[in-house]
Amino acid sequence: QVQLVESGGGLVQPGGSLRLSCAVSGRVYKINRVGWYYQAAGNERELGAGITGTGTTAYAGSVKGRFIISRDNVKNTIYLQMNSLKPEDTGTYYCKADVESDNFQIGAYWGQGTRVTVSS
Repeated sequence: QVQLVESGGGLVQPGGSLRLSCAVSGRVYKINRVGWYYQAAGNERELGAGITGTGTTAYAGSVKGRFIISRDNVKNTIYLQMNSLKPEDTGTYYCKADVESDNFQIGAYWGQGTRVTVSS
């Protein structure tokens, strides 16, 4: 089994910063593509940022220039540095990873989410 655990969410004022972490554990052989998704109340889940196994990144237009996705392949952890936060960034942030397990299975796994609230 593979588990993803997000952390780092919280309450922050507009213009502030947060760093989210997504720790991948379990029977992990290789972590390929990873995405950070966000979901505001009443809305569908949207992809905010993604990173490939080789480090290529991509961002949604709404977060480009403000958010930075990165990964530590030794720690099996993916980060989302969120800067210049806006009230519309408020929502629950989820990590999704494509993982090759050490028992030769390949699957997509989600974390449980971490809540981000941007408010004064």
